[in-house]
Amino acid sequence: MDLNKIIPGIKHTSTNNFFLFAGPCVIEDEEMALPIAERILEITNRLEIPFVFKASYRKANRSRLDSFSGIGDEKALNILKSISEKLNIPVVTDIHTAEEAAIAAEYVDVLQIPAFLCRQTDLLLAAGKTGKTVNIKKGQFLSGESMQFAVDKVKSVGNEKIMLTERGNMFGYGDMVVDYRNIAAMQKTGYPVILDITHSLQQPNQTSGLTGGKPELIELIAKAGIAAGSDGIFLETHPNPAIAKSDGANMLKLDLLEGLLDKLVRIRKAII
Repeated sequence: MDLNKIIPGIKHTSTNNFFLFAGPCVIEDEEMALPIAERILEITNRLEIPFVFKASYRKANRSRLDSFSGIGDEKALNILKSISEKLNIPVVTDIHTAEEAAIAAEYVDVLQIPAFLCRQTDLLLAAGKTGKTVNIKKGQFLSGESMQFAVDKVKSVGNEKIMLTERGNMFGYGDMVVDYRNIAAMQKTGYPVILDITHSLQQPNQTSGLTGGKPELIELIAKAGIAAGSDGIFLETHPNPAIAKSDGANMLKLDLLEGLLDKLVRIRKAII
């Protein structure tokens, strides 16, 4: 896998390490986002982990009407672009409609397709037509094998910069489970596969209208993902998840990130 061809500008060393998509769930303000990106970059530089900064510029999939959705599209996208330029790193954000693809592509390096939208043909085609890297999250209702059809849609417009993300499957009404077979199944497409730790531990559809989670299992899921051969890891992190404006229930506290990544790097070295 030539990661530099998939994500132009990523700092990819010859260590054959996994890569990392990480950052807060959503842009709250620059004073919060930039220090997080700087800290992750310090850690990943030391551990020689290729790094893409992740944050949503807007959260369109919210359970409750009064849930935080963003600070304004243009303001948040400009913060993402500023972080990319200041730190010389790629950035990734979610898009939700075909119209958003061209807009977000002016600011970010990777367009991410949310899991609920992975079958939306117009959205996949629009993302592919931008020429940006497209990371497609596997729907909670799909098998790994079925993601070949999503890949085919992006490829049909001449874009080969594709990644796939495993993020668990629904288990009943309010829980998620990870089927690690999906990593191998999606790797058969020939494109990199990421394991989304954060959203694999969600407990959606709670009666309160707020998504729950099991952050105490982050290390377990991450270790198993690396052992299963995942090419990359996706996780959301925040200095204080308890006050995060989105997905705080299943984010990793930033202070714990270095210790976790150090363990994952050792597992990776042991299996290659």
